[in-house]
Amino acid sequence: MALPCFVSIGCSEKQADSAPVATASIAPVVRGDLSSTLTVAGEFQPYQEVELHAKVSGYIRRINVDIGDRVRNGQVIATLEVPELTAQVAGSQAEVRHSQSEIARAQSGVALTEANYAAVHAAYTRLSEASKQRPGLVAEQELDDSRARDLDAQAKINVAKSALEATKEQLGVSQADNQRVQSLKDYSVVTAPFTGVITMRYADVGSLIQAGTASNTQSMPVVKVAQSDLLRLRMPVPEEDVPFIKIGGDVSIKLQATGKTFTGKIIRFTRELSTSTRTMLAEVDVPNPDLTLSTGMTAQTTIVLQAQKNVLTVPAGAVLKGDGRASVLIVDTHNTVQKVPVTLGIQSPDRIEITQGLSEHQSVIVSGQTNYQPGQVVRPQLSTISMPKQGDNQ
Repeated sequence: MALPCFVSIGCSEKQADSAPVATASIAPVVRGDLSSTLTVAGEFQPYQEVELHAKVSGYIRRINVDIGDRVRNGQVIATLEVPELTAQVAGSQAEVRHSQSEIARAQSGVALTEANYAAVHAAYTRLSEASKQRPGLVAEQELDDSRARDLDAQAKINVAKSALEATKEQLGVSQADNQRVQSLKDYSVVTAPFTGVITMRYADVGSLIQAGTASNTQSMPVVKVAQSDLLRLRMPVPEEDVPFIKIGGDVSIKLQATGKTFTGKIIRFTRELSTSTRTMLAEVDVPNPDLTLSTGMTAQTTIVLQAQKNVLTVPAGAVLKGDGRASVLIVDTHNTVQKVPVTLGIQSPDRIEITQGLSEHQSVIVSGQTNYQPGQVVRPQLSTISMPKQGDNQ
């Protein structure tokens, strides 16, 4: 069995030079467009969703929808039977008519007092003029009595007008009460607040519904309606990636159920971290006019955090991270291995930006770095790792 030969134990220099040279898989340092991404699971939620309660207590006389039905804004969902409200509406309407009659009577009273005043004032004026033209013709007592009747008639006009104003105020009170009762009667008809889909039905015909006007009342809702033609895709963003989230950021979406992929943009985010998960919710609005997507579905979302164009990049496997400093092994023009410290930029799933330490077209070892030592001569072999293209985000 032949023993390996080493120069240090006396083998000839020719034998040492004939030792096999290790092969190193290399890739060039190239320029390209790069983006760092975050991949998280997202869940589809309705754009808006609400449970519809009745504001008055009553029995359901008719319910027009069931789960899965599409409804329009303002469409009647259910009608309640509230007999006492009908009586209250009739009573309030009668009060309004009574107040209107009182106004008519008060207006007639004002007209009557004005007519009386005109007659009394004319009589006083004639007596006063006659007394001025022929002093002593009219007794002072008669003149004083006529003047008193004139002032009394004028005062009665003011009293009648005040009564008229009071009656008008009462009409306003009666109309307000009628409007209040009528509004309560209107609440006996439950309508859809927006266009959506009925996702749950809680009551049937004949069910007693309590008024949902107080937070301490455990009233039963009639139905739950959700706007599903536009969905919110909610994604939890880890704390370390929150600074890179911005309105309008690009998101790639892959449906878990069908595998279909499409793109969207971040529309809003909470700007607040959950204390339990240390994540922040971000949302993408996804149009769903044909309702092919259902709320509760999940999707794999890839959020673009940072993007750089025309930067130096190397394969991710080429970078060594140890002792708090990143480095790479390069193969120089003499096929000699050298260790070079580098400064890293953004990272995509398969490539890393190099901001300092390397120049374009240098060659880096991309695998098995522990098998090589600085100063070692190797035989470079070009790796099959794909290169980035300018204009394409990796």
